Amino acid sequence: FWEMCCDLKRRFLLLYATQKGQAKAIAEEIRQQAGAHGLEADMHCISEMDKYNLETEKDPVVIVISTTGTGDPPDTARKFVKKIQDTTLPPDHFAHLQYGLLGLGDSEYTFFCNGGKTVDQRLQELGAQHFYDTGLADDCVGLELVVDPWIDGLWLALKEVFLLQREKEGMSSHIDAVSSSVSAAPHIAHELNLSSEVQNLKLEDEGVRSSDVLTQKLVNTSTVDSAGDTEPSLVRSVPPLSQSALNIPALPPEYLEVQFQDTHGQNPHLSSLISEGTTFEVPVTKAVQLTREDAIKTALLLELDIADTVFDYQPGDAFFVICPNNANEVEELLHILGLSEKGEFFVCVKVKQGTKKKGAAHPQHIPIRSTLKFILTWCLEIRAVPKKAFLRALVECTSDAGEKRRLQELCSRQGASDYTHFIRDSNICLLDLLHAFPSCKPSLNLLIEHLPKLQARSYSVSSSNLYQPGKLCFVFNIVEFSACPARPVSRKGVCTGWLAELVAPLLHPSEKTLDTKGGNSSTEKISIFARPNNSFHLPADPSVPFMMVGPGTGISPFIGFLQHRQKLREEHTDWEFGETWLFFGCRHQDRDYLFKQVSYLTLILDELRCFLENGTLTHLKVCFSRDSSTAEVAPPKYVQDVIRLKNTLSYVFFLYLLFCRDKKHMADGVSDAVVDILSKEMQVDKLEAMKILATLREARQYLQDVWS
Repeated sequence: FWEMCCDLKRRFLLLYATQKGQAKAIAEEIRQQAGAHGLEADMHCISEMDKYNLETEKDPVVIVISTTGTGDPPDTARKFVKKIQDTTLPPDHFAHLQYGLLGLGDSEYTFFCNGGKTVDQRLQELGAQHFYDTGLADDCVGLELVVDPWIDGLWLALKEVFLLQREKEGMSSHIDAVSSSVSAAPHIAHELNLSSEVQNLKLEDEGVRSSDVLTQKLVNTSTVDSAGDTEPSLVRSVPPLSQSALNIPALPPEYLEVQFQDTHGQNPHLSSLISEGTTFEVPVTKAVQLTREDAIKTALLLELDIADTVFDYQPGDAFFVICPNNANEVEELLHILGLSEKGEFFVCVKVKQGTKKKGAAHPQHIPIRSTLKFILTWCLEIRAVPKKAFLRALVECTSDAGEKRRLQELCSRQGASDYTHFIRDSNICLLDLLHAFPSCKPSLNLLIEHLPKLQARSYSVSSSNLYQPGKLCFVFNIVEFSACPARPVSRKGVCTGWLAELVAPLLHPSEKTLDTKGGNSSTEKISIFARPNNSFHLPADPSVPFMMVGPGTGISPFIGFLQHRQKLREEHTDWEFGETWLFFGCRHQDRDYLFKQVSYLTLILDELRCFLENGTLTHLKVCFSRDSSTAEVAPPKYVQDVIRLKNTLSYVFFLYLLFCRDKKHMADGVSDAVVDILSKEMQVDKLEAMKILATLREARQYLQDVWS
């Protein structure tokens, strides 16, 4: 039956739209599995519109698309989305098209999978037909919970499309023969429902039945379990998993080879690693700690000097910081790999001749020639949570039978819960795995094949170029990852930890770092590039009143808004300016009240009070969620409570920003408060109020910029 299907039709078009590489990785997995099913996936980035043409496409189309920002399609899909949203296209424009779509998103954000939903809805409006139900994968609980079964079912759906297509071409007798064989052999039809990712019968490289291999290993792990370890952990399983035969992913074929060269030459400039825009290397001229030492989170404000560049921005924009991996972690990884002496050697990465990987190509984020340490420092996300395909590859690099079995469990269908709990939710990275499984000795080419690109980190501007020409300020919390059983060491965020270390001399100057004038002579520089925000800006009409809601460091972009508004008021005294409201919340008044009182570096920031006194800010409402109160009527603890209390929704323009760890609940809480007030003020039920809020969003009068 399989061969007959393959003879009928083989090719399908596979498009992906990715922001950080997830959608591309899943598309590559689909392409790899397609070969095992006798199918050929013609894979392209959705932005490569010169390499495919949906207007004339006759084969089925599979689309994998992520979501970025506040529900936008990824940058790589912008041109495609703009093209299909052309209002002059007729409703039967894609009537010939059959497609299946897999959307990726995070339900902690308001517009879950909106990138995929936008494309899906528009294709439907233009007459395209589903040959397979749309899948929406949630990164909040684990993409694999939807991705794996969606891919499993894709192959049968594609086979059916090919059979129907051939039937339309007049080969009904051939189809009848196939149908008869399916009816006469239901067990074969059942096999179509098996995951193509899973190989029940054999491990490719060992050429034996996997169930036999894993059952044999079961003896070793069961002995460990019976010794009194009743709780599972990263390195240990318990029944029933420890006694189960496993369905494990197919072994990904290796496709790269790494050749060590000499130690002579120069590494590429960081700008060559970025394709999204022009990079600028700018000095950090000021660093201020905005919270007390005993605050739960440490917030820093950095000031960059952009005077000698053409970098421009508006308040509300964001920008990217190019950051390296932690130097100690890179050295530790080199040591474990036995490559400590090779760090400064230049390496050449090439596609391996004869590789079985379909469409194997040199990774775009790996320089043609650079040192090994440069690759591990600037190119690869060594903190990335390992995907199951990576775990499957690590199995073959592990010599201890018990460790090998546990890695097989963690990447298996039966071990999905353990993977989620001990790897994904625990934020385990490659270093953690190599410590936990010391007999695992992966090759360098394996790391380059499986570790994703080190992404630049995005931050919101908290200043105004009009108010402070040549300066760019931003605020961030230093991200902390606490130690846990699966990861015995605590870590700081890749970028925030690096920035904090970089500006430490500015935060805690010593006599050696001060020049004769009392200033700091540090000239540390960072590389940045623009990430324009086309919607999160001040209203074009200055007379329109607006509200701002910013818990925690979410207040920082609004400082830029208010600075900009203050400068406009000074320069245009004849203009009419609308009222401005700022709702701000933090945990403790004496520890976390950002931009109120900062004694560090003898610098006092009292901007909010200044904005109130000069009329730039009309109303300031502040609440503290963790402070106790002895008042007879307790003050509101959260910004949504203050909004409800004040009933301040008589405006037609809202700006709403969240920069908070619990992004879903805070975002939902404020939205719920707005709905409640709309319902009360406009005397409508909650459903109607939600429709009004949706209308405001559509008209860009209620804006969200939600980041974790």
